[in-house]
Amino acid sequence: MPTASIRFTDAQLARSPQQTAIIYLKEAKYEFLKNLRLRMYTASVLSFPIMFYVLFGLVLNAKEAIGVTRVPTYLIATYGTFGVMGASLFGTAAGLSSDRGLGWLQVKRASPMPPFAYFAAKVITSMIFSTIIVLALFALGFTAGTVRMPISDFARLLATLVVGSLPFSAMGLALGYFTGPNSAPATINLIYLPMSFCSGLWVPFMFLPKVVKQIALVLPPFHLSQLALGIVGAGNHEPASTHWEVLLAFTMICLGIARIGFQRDQERMYR
Repeated sequence: MPTASIRFTDAQLARSPQQTAIIYLKEAKYEFLKNLRLRMYTASVLSFPIMFYVLFGLVLNAKEAIGVTRVPTYLIATYGTFGVMGASLFGTAAGLSSDRGLGWLQVKRASPMPPFAYFAAKVITSMIFSTIIVLALFALGFTAGTVRMPISDFARLLATLVVGSLPFSAMGLALGYFTGPNSAPATINLIYLPMSFCSGLWVPFMFLPKVVKQIALVLPPFHLSQLALGIVGAGNHEPASTHWEVLLAFTMICLGIARIGFQRDQERMYR
């Protein structure tokens, strides 16, 4: 007896732009709620940059300055970079590798939902958590660290850091396709923490050893932090376009790697 097969016709899959937008928004909503309820994710992603900022920016060095910039202001830029990087990597890489291991991606592909809604939801969720982190750091700096800056500068800083989370979301997608559910968190930490140190997010760039400074020049967190530091008056005074070009190139490379992983999974599924 022949096996019956179900095929979705173009008419069945036809949607208006409004219906497609609703699907994307719902997918993003439930992805955000899922991550919000994961205590390990929220605890690590939200608490680490805030905890480090309170300790090193408000308790130990509140009255110190790096160049002409006060430490509480300087560290909003660097720990902001640290925070958005963590939110993006753990939100995309760990989630994607877990969903692959559980077979959830196969269910998504078998459904008539837009194919990119799943990935867009992870990126949007990472940007939302990045926004929360930067706002929390600034609230602490404003109330406890007497940080003051024009609203326009704060808006630029927030936008720069949130948009700057996209390269790390792309990196997370690449890692998520080449790591397993159990190995993903450890792999992320092996990349995330050394990269943060070498990029001058924990120790100011000018205090790093010469060899580490050379390494920092090719790391995306360094370039994002320099964009953020430039807004608060503590950057290396290099053209912003140079840093954005490096971040864009890094994003495209990671998306290319993620594409290879996606195609590999597709071939395994239909082989």
